[in-house]
Amino acid sequence: MADCIFCAMQRGEIPFVEVFSNNNLFAFMDIGPLNHGHILIVPKKHYANMFEVPVELGGELLETMQALGRGVMEATGAGGLNVVQNNFAPSGQAVFHVHWHLIPRFEGDGLLKWTPGKYDSNEQMQALAELIRKAVK
Repeated sequence: MADCIFCAMQRGEIPFVEVFSNNNLFAFMDIGPLNHGHILIVPKKHYANMFEVPVELGGELLETMQALGRGVMEATGAGGLNVVQNNFAPSGQAVFHVHWHLIPRFEGDGLLKWTPGKYDSNEQMQALAELIRKAVK
């Protein structure tokens, strides 16, 4: 896509610091890292979100995430790693070329605080689960 920043990076129009590249994926340093060592993994082919990514890419993507995730943790001394992937604007997706964030985590860094909610009742949770099961195609 002509107006996609990640596609422009692959065409050599925008500089970036590459960490990894193969036939289908590339990874680079995030220029606005949540922690130092934050990288992005991006398919070379343009897919807007995870619903467009072919299932066949899944194994290679997971293998790449594992290898790069280990590398990020070792290089940064991180004690943990978040893998974050957003779909559509309400989720926080800002670049509409699917990508995965690998974010090194450190004890007490204060990032990505998880504040669990709750259902009003078990019946409410069960009803929503039924709706989800019916919506799965």
